[in-house]
Amino acid sequence: QVRVVESGGGLVQAGGSLRLSCAASAYIFNINVMNWYRQAPGKQRELVATITGGGGTNYADSVKGRFTISRDNAKNTVWLQMNSLKPEDTAIYYCRIVAGSLTLWGQGTQVTVSS
Repeated sequence: QVRVVESGGGLVQAGGSLRLSCAASAYIFNINVMNWYRQAPGKQRELVATITGGGGTNYADSVKGRFTISRDNAKNTVWLQMNSLKPEDTAIYYCRIVAGSLTLWGQGTQVTVSS
């Protein structure tokens, strides 16, 4: 069974940067989209960023201009570069990969931004 694993989370001061990585344990054919979601304590999971197979990107308004999503199709890897972090960015960040009828989620990586 293919697994999706995130890494790169941690504790950072406000204004700092982190780079999250997400990789699949095996090659996945025909990936449609790769997303980053986040869930803060007591809140619903929200979509943060999307990148399509063609490289098109979309971001939540709250992260536009600060976060950048990118991918390597050959390696089935997606990254989220997070700059100018704010305390409100504190959450567990999850990677999602959609390929046809297959949807895979990672276990999440904690990002904590101190003020």
